[in-house]
Amino acid sequence: MEKDEDALGKGLKTPEELVGKLVDLLDIETLDEDLYRGPRLPGGVGRVFGGQVIAQALVAANRSADADFFAHSLHAYFMRPGNEDFPIIYRVVRDRDGRSFATRRIIAMQKGKPIFNMAANFQKDEDGLHHQFAMPEVPPPEQLTTREDYWRDNLDKIPEQFRKRFLRQRAIEFRPTEHLKLPVPDKGPPESAAWFRTVAPLPDDRRLHQAVLAYASDSILLGTSTKPHGLDQLSHPNLQMASLDHALWLHEDFRADDWLLYATDTPWTGHARGFNRGQVFTRDGRLVASVAQEGLMRLREPS
Repeated sequence: MEKDEDALGKGLKTPEELVGKLVDLLDIETLDEDLYRGPRLPGGVGRVFGGQVIAQALVAANRSADADFFAHSLHAYFMRPGNEDFPIIYRVVRDRDGRSFATRRIIAMQKGKPIFNMAANFQKDEDGLHHQFAMPEVPPPEQLTTREDYWRDNLDKIPEQFRKRFLRQRAIEFRPTEHLKLPVPDKGPPESAAWFRTVAPLPDDRRLHQAVLAYASDSILLGTSTKPHGLDQLSHPNLQMASLDHALWLHEDFRADDWLLYATDTPWTGHARGFNRGQVFTRDGRLVASVAQEGLMRLREPS
């Protein structure tokens, strides 16, 4: 077991080291004009986390946009699973540079094949009419436990093959308002919420905070769509789940190292897919981002 994934607490990394690793993961390498290479997650095994690809693609698009333009929306499709054994190459296409808006397309590739594509739009800051939905009433993060603490307290209910992945240290901590019952979850309403933030401060870089939120936005969505069915991959290993597409709208400025509330719901599931929505609020109730995603939810026949 890797040092930073030791469930027994040996060789744990500090919060600052964990966040430093996340910042390094998002610090893509320039290969040529509008061509970049995203680093591998150190110690990563198997399939690349979708949030990593979204965030690195956004960083690549940022590199091609003027400094006074900031992303306000992105729309992405996952075409093939990424492989942790290889870095990811990102090509950016500059579709338009206007006075107020700019548009980019980003293609992510591994071993010569596209695994992901994304369109991102940028805008210069300007004032305008304003309204927003209210933040849900939920307990504050100080009254909640992290996912990892809950899993650690229920280690005997987690199959051994999942323990390393569940208990490894992470740069972003999530504190759900309600933990799924282990080992078999109860059926519940198609909604969930969790506070999240990085475990240590981030640099004062607005684009980096956007990329970290993009990274985190691929979490908890698919899990929300399983709640009405009383399913998860721990209790039903034949449940195949993967992100299919992802959309993110960035409304307001924020800090990803301050508490953010991720409130999600699932209006529909069917045809081996689940449709999920999310809203991200600051602690003082500002709606700073919205998310939508469809994911694969396929119950395979037991082998």
